[in-house]
Amino acid sequence: MAVIKHIKKSTVQKKQPEKRMHEQFEQVAEIIREGRRKAYSAIDTVLMDTYWNVGKYVSQKIESAQWGESIVVSLSAYLSEHLPDIKGFSEKNLWRMRQFFDLYKGYAKLSALLRVLSWTNNMLIMSKCRTMEEREFYLNLAAKDPYSSRELERAINSAMFERSISSAPKLSAALRVLHQNISNILRDSYSLDFLGLPDNHSEYDLRKGIVCSLKNFIIEFGRDFAFLHNQAAGQAAFTE
Repeated sequence: MAVIKHIKKSTVQKKQPEKRMHEQFEQVAEIIREGRRKAYSAIDTVLMDTYWNVGKYVSQKIESAQWGESIVVSLSAYLSEHLPDIKGFSEKNLWRMRQFFDLYKGYAKLSALLRVLSWTNNMLIMSKCRTMEEREFYLNLAAKDPYSSRELERAINSAMFERSISSAPKLSAALRVLHQNISNILRDSYSLDFLGLPDNHSEYDLRKGIVCSLKNFIIEFGRDFAFLHNQAAGQAAFTE
């Protein structure tokens, strides 16, 4: 029995350094992940600069009457032939780049926001928003929290901008100066369109919808997770 205890103790002692080593390895892995995230962000910035400059060039040539629509078609064909490995410069996309530049060229304060977003997100904001104020709202939103194109489109389709305006608390000018972000702190508007509730839903329907969504999400983890509780009060728990 003493021998068995000694073996178990040695095994534990061996596993502890391995655990610490794995924790250190994970720290290195996180450094690599962070570097990759920064690299992707840098790629978006360089790509937006490229599209902006191409759009600027095309816009200036057209405004000076040096180019017409047929020239843009020829440009797309030329780029396809001479830069076959570089995609994204179709005739349609070249016109979008020109529109991209023309739309924002008078708004210098937005230029930094444009460059940290992906082209897809920029196109969503450009095409779906009607005013520059609305575009600025979603540019700030997507720049602050890295939104996927699906998340951003859902935010726009759910009229988050309009709801933020309508639910904004009326604050004194002095309070806004002292606490510039206070409107975001006090905002109580949330998008729950994903629950699929009718317009005239009750509080019970809301709770039930939230719990049901949580349940479906937990089930996606697989058989090692179990949904334990479901009450009208909206209480839920899971275990591993």
